[in-house]
Amino acid sequence: MISRRRQSALHYDHTPDETRGFRPTCTVLSRWSEGISVKQGIILAAVMGSFVAFLAIVGSVRGGQAERGREIFTDVTDQAGITWKHFNGESPDRHLIETKNGGLAFLDFDHDGRLDIFLVQGGETPHGNSPVPLHHALYRNLGNGRFEDVAAKAGVDRVAGFPIGVAVGDYDNDGYPDLYITGFPVSTLYHNNRDGTFTDVTDRAGLRNLGQWATNAIWFDYDRDGLLDLLVCRYGQMSFDHSPHCLFRNMPAYCAPQAYGPGDRLLLFHNNGDGTFTDVSAASGVQKYVGRALSAVAIDLNDDGWPDLFVTRDGSANLLLMNQKDGTFQDSALDADVAYDPNGVAKAGMGIDAADVNGDGWPDFVMTAFDHEYHSLFLNPGYFPFEDWTVPSGLAGFTVRYVGWGTHFLDFDNDGIMDLIIVSGHVNKAIEEGTASGTYKEPPLLLKNDGHGVFHNMKEAAGPAFQKAYDARGLAVGDFDNDGDTDVVFACLQDHPVLLRNNLGQDNNWVGFELRGTKSNRDAIGAKLVVEYRGRKLVRWITGGSSIFSSSDHRVIFGLGSGPPPANVDVEIRWPNGETETVRNLAPNRYHEIVEGSSR
Repeated sequence: MISRRRQSALHYDHTPDETRGFRPTCTVLSRWSEGISVKQGIILAAVMGSFVAFLAIVGSVRGGQAERGREIFTDVTDQAGITWKHFNGESPDRHLIETKNGGLAFLDFDHDGRLDIFLVQGGETPHGNSPVPLHHALYRNLGNGRFEDVAAKAGVDRVAGFPIGVAVGDYDNDGYPDLYITGFPVSTLYHNNRDGTFTDVTDRAGLRNLGQWATNAIWFDYDRDGLLDLLVCRYGQMSFDHSPHCLFRNMPAYCAPQAYGPGDRLLLFHNNGDGTFTDVSAASGVQKYVGRALSAVAIDLNDDGWPDLFVTRDGSANLLLMNQKDGTFQDSALDADVAYDPNGVAKAGMGIDAADVNGDGWPDFVMTAFDHEYHSLFLNPGYFPFEDWTVPSGLAGFTVRYVGWGTHFLDFDNDGIMDLIIVSGHVNKAIEEGTASGTYKEPPLLLKNDGHGVFHNMKEAAGPAFQKAYDARGLAVGDFDNDGDTDVVFACLQDHPVLLRNNLGQDNNWVGFELRGTKSNRDAIGAKLVVEYRGRKLVRWITGGSSIFSSSDHRVIFGLGSGPPPANVDVEIRWPNGETETVRNLAPNRYHEIVEGSSR
């Protein structure tokens, strides 16, 4: 049995990137809370109705000083050779779609063991034309801290319509990731040919979504048949010829979401296993939930072995779609108290992610939102309703002035506790005219979790990139240099992306897993992993989706903390098809590829 397990688990040592140094790639602005006083903190906490929020603000100073003198993340964009620049078609017409794009992904498209980066280009509008030809970028990881753009060679450089985001998933289980690019008025499915190239198979697959505004998509196996299905989030009525016009402080401005109608229906496509998909939106019940959907995450939130959906919507009630295990979904957002804010108002729900933030083994949820709405943190106790932990966590105080987009839980220091990263950027440049309460470009946030769901702002220790400001959108996480800690990449509208290398996590012990489904989908999206060591129980999931417009590394890293590493690690895996197996005696501080069923 032991020898069989060893044959099934591929162990590969990390090969850290040797690149050092940083250089900013987006315009710099000072952060609103620079040098915030105790008095100002008390006032802000009073406005929010909780002194706990002030304690979190004070904690940001302490947390930021914890690693003083050493930056946690280094901006290595220039050293990596990433020169591609985003374009969003900005024009005096102020089409709202100009603000809602900027997707990207970490993926290993050529299966060489190194994460590559796909960057989604925006599009042109009638009065917002690019001075240079537009193209998507596919940066191949060369393994020495450098990347090269091979999008044209791979056949994925062409920009169709106005692209927005990307979903990465191996829909035909051939071992190579495929790409679905959302946008208006078309979306595109690229099949990976396993030779470094892709083929546009959208029409054959039946996924063109012609004439519609698709914002986000996620791959997940809703019926557990071993094939990845596709959920497509759609926003509302979009037309460059009949777009609403609005003013903000007598300047052309982007209109509120309500100007684009009540929204559109969700789409769910069932994978037929022959390269085609069937629209089951009506049969599954998701079609009836009309609204302005922006992002989604698929995860088993009630631990019944079936993937559920949290869908964020912009000025429309959020959805918590519970899998009924018969091919249908039922919305329980009202029961869970996540549909609206405490005043019964639908927030501008943007990005979403799920992880266990308080160590109780249940997935909790973070949702980014517009400024002065506060981003949300919902604790899942294993039953309804969820607990709104936004203020006690300190998240309200940290995010009150920011328009949040991409977000992801990550254990940046590998201490076994899930931390949080958020990128932001306003939509109206006029926000800076005549007010000191907001800026157009905004800094990212790196928030350290104390293990009980209370966060501390690591601004001072995180690195110079966290003291600068960006008009950021999509964000993805993954270990691009295979050194065992989580790196980050995010997109900036009208600018270069930002690639951040983690300098800290490799100091602690860790163990990483790359799962390969056999009966389940090959990516093992939907799997639950449990590691126990030194009296701690750590739970992680391979989710479908998360963040916004973006896709992250499907590998899972468990931080094991400081001190001597454990002699070995056991992991319990519940595969997406519901079957469970335990793989034992795995060495720490390396990745293990585990094939479903190989330990039995």
